[in-house]
Amino acid sequence: MVSKYLTMLGAAASLAALASAAEAASLKIMFQGDAYEIEAIQGAAERFEAANPDIKIELLNTPHDAYNEKFGAMASTGDLPDIIELDAPFLANYVWSGYLQPVTGLIDQALIDDMTPSNIAQGTYPPDKGLYAIGLTDSTVVLYGSRKQLEAAKLRIPTSVADAWTRDEFESALKTLSASAKWPIDLFRGYGSKTEWITYGYQPILESMGCQLIDQTTWTSEGTLDSAACVDAATMMQNWVKQGWVVPQSAGNNQFYAEGRPAALAWGGHWVYAEAQAAMGDDLVAMPLPRFGDKSASPNGTWIYGISKTASDPELAGRFLSFMLSDATYRKAYTDHTGFPGLKSFAAASPVYAGTGPMAVAFSQASESAVPRPPHPAYPTITLAFQQAMTDIFDGADPKEELSAAAEKIDADIEDNDGYAPFGAN
Repeated sequence: MVSKYLTMLGAAASLAALASAAEAASLKIMFQGDAYEIEAIQGAAERFEAANPDIKIELLNTPHDAYNEKFGAMASTGDLPDIIELDAPFLANYVWSGYLQPVTGLIDQALIDDMTPSNIAQGTYPPDKGLYAIGLTDSTVVLYGSRKQLEAAKLRIPTSVADAWTRDEFESALKTLSASAKWPIDLFRGYGSKTEWITYGYQPILESMGCQLIDQTTWTSEGTLDSAACVDAATMMQNWVKQGWVVPQSAGNNQFYAEGRPAALAWGGHWVYAEAQAAMGDDLVAMPLPRFGDKSASPNGTWIYGISKTASDPELAGRFLSFMLSDATYRKAYTDHTGFPGLKSFAAASPVYAGTGPMAVAFSQASESAVPRPPHPAYPTITLAFQQAMTDIFDGADPKEELSAAAEKIDADIEDNDGYAPFGAN
């Protein structure tokens, strides 16, 4: 009788456990990143689970280089995770394809209010102006230099976006520095001939000179990417290469702070700062990107988080993202690696970006000059076409012909997709 009673109790306990497991909520999160980023999100997930024992978080760490391929495979089967990390310029494509839902109302409003203008821009979908993604960080590019070397060459050191070098000043500086440096500037061509760096890093030069990759009213590229302003910008950059002023792709990366300082300046991302500072100390100076035309322009955009349209529990997904982005330990991981702030409170707490910090001018660009890459569903085609064009132009091809060919490819993709309505709809 006792044995039978214990058996009945065991069965009841098993049923209770099964019922509890069935009731337990879960979140599946797809992400990528460097080792510290992986560790940061893993720690945040563990702390969230500890605070919410009835919730289980499954992390899908996907290598950066295979990320889009893996995501595409999951999308084709309709098996999307609840939370998706995505590269900001691809947001319009994801939203247009029906993969994401707005995060407003799901993310704590205090976090949304804390976002920088640049962070808001990278997460916004143009047709409905909705916010579809958010992140702790953003990104930018600055002009790095050696204070001693600039002073020795009697070159002024701009300290604000409004005070940036003009085109004439920049090219004059390259010519002056060519007398003492092997290469006046590293444009980080070593990243490769078919990488997002080309669009990300060089688009601001075109934007500053009054040129866009695609008209953002009609959403057509022909007549815009191959306009006189764009051809002038591309020809100018090609001339830098012809003059021998640019570190060649074959020389690899980081010639700016390599032994012997073969490059005098560096057109580098915010992520360059940590290693350059370690090598150069207080001699390192970060300057705003030059103003080549009537306006200043700088890049923005990085990996941010969105909530999938098929999320099993969107409110829970929003709770987790709000927890993670507010978590002090998670934030510290990015502070320790000089992550570029996408939240104003994160910037205020950063010794690198706040106040008179060594990269304060970089953070000021986020609100004063940041320009997103074209927020259009055709962006995968836009960036590949521009990458190929600029690579060929650097190698000596005719700028007008290459930009026209790129524009034709972009418009052909848009036409093949019936204009990606509602983009371009009047």
